[in-house]
Amino acid sequence: MKKVLYITILLALSCNLPTVSQNIRFHNEGTDTLRITEILNTVTANDPGTPGERIEMIGRMFIDTPYVGHTLEVDSGMPEVLTVNVEELDCTTFVETVAALALTIGEGRNSWRDFVHNLEKIRYRNGHMDGYASRLHYISNWIIDNAYRGNMKDVTPTFPKVNYVVKTINYMTSNRDNYTALSDSTEYERICEIENGFRNHRYPYIKTIDLGDKATKKAFKTGDLVALTSNLKNLDVYHMGIVVLIDDEPYLMHASSSVGKVTVTSVPLAEFMKRNKHLTGLRVFRLND
Repeated sequence: MKKVLYITILLALSCNLPTVSQNIRFHNEGTDTLRITEILNTVTANDPGTPGERIEMIGRMFIDTPYVGHTLEVDSGMPEVLTVNVEELDCTTFVETVAALALTIGEGRNSWRDFVHNLEKIRYRNGHMDGYASRLHYISNWIIDNAYRGNMKDVTPTFPKVNYVVKTINYMTSNRDNYTALSDSTEYERICEIENGFRNHRYPYIKTIDLGDKATKKAFKTGDLVALTSNLKNLDVYHMGIVVLIDDEPYLMHASSSVGKVTVTSVPLAEFMKRNKHLTGLRVFRLND
């Protein structure tokens, strides 16, 4: 079994930098912090200017990084920790990691400590880790919370062809046995309470059939964060990724379980979506300027 490093770090920073006291679990403290610092310094020195362009630039620096699922989960009985792992990514941790790096650069900061602060700010409710249930497991909850705090915005309604769906989102408690943390009755009840807020939840999305529309393709910007919506009755989002424009055509950069690494799709986004019948469409988010 891989040895996992659990440490408690006091991030007491000067010069008006954020101060965080947090339990952090690195995949490898030395290589993780070095890699984060290298990315921050490289992109800062070659800053393309807009949040979306930063996201594309950063995302491409993770191409070929291995796909590994469930890296945020801890052993049974262990408390939730803020996981920092830039050597293994799944679709959500890829998007969160890239977004946190871009946010850090946009703030004019270049320390791995600042990145850790922003990763927590994106991943957890109200930007603060407080147990398993404080993690923003559902993307509908993730975007509402992050948009409210000014980290990003849902721009789906601004697209030429937008539809709305109403769903009751309770996949986790409906599949309790799949989530080790939900064996704890307290965490289970906390998740139930969160899901209660997503009964008959209405959210916008762009149907797969409309992604080939010329006006729709033109509305995408490089670096858009996309959440691919699910046809499962009690789940909102099945997959996440980042839009990159190649000859003005949207493609998907993502951590792919089937390919086994971070990659850019070999076909345009519209065609990729058509080939995946369990997807109904997508939502589009952008970091705030």
